[in-house]
Amino acid sequence: MRLIYLTSISLLLFSCRSEKENASEALHELFAEEWAYRLQEFPTFATYTGFHDYNDRLPDVSEEAYRRRADYWRNCLTELASIDREALDRTDQINYDLFKYVLEDDIAQVEFEAYLIPVNSEGGFYSELAFVVGQMPFAVERDYDIYLQRLAAIPSYFGQHIALMQEGLDKGMTTPQVILEGYEQTINAHLVDDPANSPFYRPFLEMPEEIPAERRETLQQEAARVISEKVIPAYRQLSAFMADSYYPGARTTIGATDLPNGQAYYEQRVRYFTTLPYSADEIFRIGQEEVARIRESMQAIIEQLEFEGSFADFLQFLRTDPQFYAQTPQELLSYASFLAKKIDGRLPQVFDRLPSLPYGVEPVPGDIAPRYTAGRYVEGSYKNHKAGTYWVNTYKLDSRPLYVLPALTLHEAVPGHHLQISLTQELGELPLFRQNLYLSAYGEGWGLYSEWLGQELGMYETPYENFGRLTYEMWRACRLVVDVGIHAKGWTRDQAVDFMASNTALSLHEVNTEINRYIGWPAQALSYKIGELKIRELRQKSKEALGDRFDLREFHNVVLLNGSVPLFVLERIVGDYVAEKR
Repeated sequence: MRLIYLTSISLLLFSCRSEKENASEALHELFAEEWAYRLQEFPTFATYTGFHDYNDRLPDVSEEAYRRRADYWRNCLTELASIDREALDRTDQINYDLFKYVLEDDIAQVEFEAYLIPVNSEGGFYSELAFVVGQMPFAVERDYDIYLQRLAAIPSYFGQHIALMQEGLDKGMTTPQVILEGYEQTINAHLVDDPANSPFYRPFLEMPEEIPAERRETLQQEAARVISEKVIPAYRQLSAFMADSYYPGARTTIGATDLPNGQAYYEQRVRYFTTLPYSADEIFRIGQEEVARIRESMQAIIEQLEFEGSFADFLQFLRTDPQFYAQTPQELLSYASFLAKKIDGRLPQVFDRLPSLPYGVEPVPGDIAPRYTAGRYVEGSYKNHKAGTYWVNTYKLDSRPLYVLPALTLHEAVPGHHLQISLTQELGELPLFRQNLYLSAYGEGWGLYSEWLGQELGMYETPYENFGRLTYEMWRACRLVVDVGIHAKGWTRDQAVDFMASNTALSLHEVNTEINRYIGWPAQALSYKIGELKIRELRQKSKEALGDRFDLREFHNVVLLNGSVPLFVLERIVGDYVAEKR
């Protein structure tokens, strides 16, 4: 009887294990199939992620292509639903949920026809192409031949985008006119008389010695021809379309809810960017509460400094006193580099796993700097033989205060985006779609949490730098109010600017740049503060539950070493960690 019992248990365990293996195998086969499809459909995305099989082409951005992709993703969801989620282990259940989350958003973007608006306040498809060049390999002669084929595809690529934008004009699906002002600066940077001055010619300025000199010269001549005959005319055609049709015909309203089916669209973007079931009204209330709380902390610093004057007077002092501003671009970059290195030395205090990929500090490229934010992280890749890059905007130095630079560096470099994104790239056991996934609520929430963590790292050494930290936190709290105000409550642009300018020490140039960004990117601005609040909440709950056994380095591993996940998944992961530790 005992033998029969043990045999029955063994068969049951084998059956369960077999079921799990079959479900997991089917799931990962689906991941691999969709990933291969995505790389083929989006060649520039493939380049960014270090897969170079499609470097000779650009995406098909016709309306037919978008609808075909949506049909494919719907089929993927059907196949996913046929896999028993409960038969999967915990890791694969997370994989399952994330895959579903990504596909549902991809389909929603097509259903809302978001592809009809391919430009925003910072640029769009026409400015992103130059960034792609920096991710391409140029080690052998064939790399240059492939690149020339991609350049030759630009006229068709631009033509498809112009057709989509024209349809957008016809349907009332356009970028708001107010945030297009000055768009020509980015486009005109490509309308050069000498093709050698084009950003697309840069790979031909320094070519590998392994390529014979005669062949190098031939490639350079071909590059000059393609840029002259294909690239520059494409930008010239786009410039004419923007000036003659798009800018004059763009909508004069600014809220997403003013778009066709805009209310549903904004609600979907809120759910996607926060990854939590918040309503716009709930987020508006949270923002107002955070603004009031942070304002008290800012006022305390003003009193500590014994400043004589109002809150507005103090902001004016910070915006105008020369002591707070670099005199040259190099001075700003040097200070940012110093701060980055100082933070590097303090990371082991709170982290026990750091990425192996290094990062550098560079200025924001000049062709986009006037309309660009204060800083940005550009991810690197060992596959692309490229380090990560912390971009610092050196345009208009009197709008780049030094007292916010510690917070900016913590957010964009380490322990913010570079540390988080590079660690995710090194999680080889995750499916490829997760290694290359970035969800704003998680990633930007981590970036803002990193600014807050800078207090424990001793990175705010003066009251002004601490005020700069609070200004950045206030900036993100204001976003909750401003974004919902613009897109759901009928706020004017002036209302949004006034609210931001009166509550933060950001320069007026930066305030205007940021407001334009929120107008053109509905709900993305919500992700920062919502994500940070959730990570801090999970840290506090873990600390209360574990008491003396709480280890901050261990908590950071739990948050970081599962890659980019929605906040509802992160909450489950941290909950499981606490339960197991207890």
